[in-house]
Amino acid sequence: MKMTAENRIIRVFPRRTSWTPDDEHVAVNRGPGLFDDYDMAEISVTFSWDIDLAFRLGNQWEEHCQVVYGGPAFGGRGESFVPGRYLKKGAVITSRGCPNRCWFCDVPKREGDKVRELSITDGWNIFDDNLLRCSERHVRAVFQMLDRQPQRAVFSGGLEAAALQDWHIDLLVNLKPKRMYFAYDTPDDYEPLYCAGKKLFNVGLHHALNAYVLVGYRGDTLAKAEKRCWQCLNAGFMPMAIVYAGKEGRCTEKCWRKFQKEWARPAIVRSKIRNA
Repeated sequence: MKMTAENRIIRVFPRRTSWTPDDEHVAVNRGPGLFDDYDMAEISVTFSWDIDLAFRLGNQWEEHCQVVYGGPAFGGRGESFVPGRYLKKGAVITSRGCPNRCWFCDVPKREGDKVRELSITDGWNIFDDNLLRCSERHVRAVFQMLDRQPQRAVFSGGLEAAALQDWHIDLLVNLKPKRMYFAYDTPDDYEPLYCAGKKLFNVGLHHALNAYVLVGYRGDTLAKAEKRCWQCLNAGFMPMAIVYAGKEGRCTEKCWRKFQKEWARPAIVRSKIRNA
């Protein structure tokens, strides 16, 4: 990316994830270097536990340029999506917000409890909060965009099983996505998940089925969480355990971290299936 007067901005991230941008105007967990010459540092924070680190980085950058803070950790409402700015190219967000007011989720508070449809830009990994709650016109336009991408589609943002309709399934059959992620967060998610898994299995999409499984919240136990993961498998989905972080922003209990590793890696889960 060529430096111009309009883009004398560096994007600073406290930690690198698989979807952190990697162009030359990105810094990960570092202060300014000898050759950094910018007017502004945009410090983007996804996880609340990185806020203190973000402020320490900001103090370093303030000696060289203006600093602004943003990102989900600060509760900021997202607006238009610019490919490659805060997520690596390939990731795309076409809508924001979710009508479900799940007790563990900050999306309705941050983005609103009504879905806002954005302009559709190119990408193959959908990070929308709840794509299936968008209008039919928008969803069909998203699938048309996905169909012309160089890589097979991935729905990392999650698809709501209770919102899945037959015409959604028709679109998925034509698209042949690489991976789809649904969710088993609360007990009432299971019946819709089971029904969705049966329908998707019957049309040949069993290879792409995955589901986030929320574990480690108050009142949960390892036995209960393991049962939900096995139920997820029974419904036709590869489980991916997600430990509830709570208000503190992270889980510090070793038993839940160990559980997550065992139930978030397909190779380990397959070995459990073979030994069952």
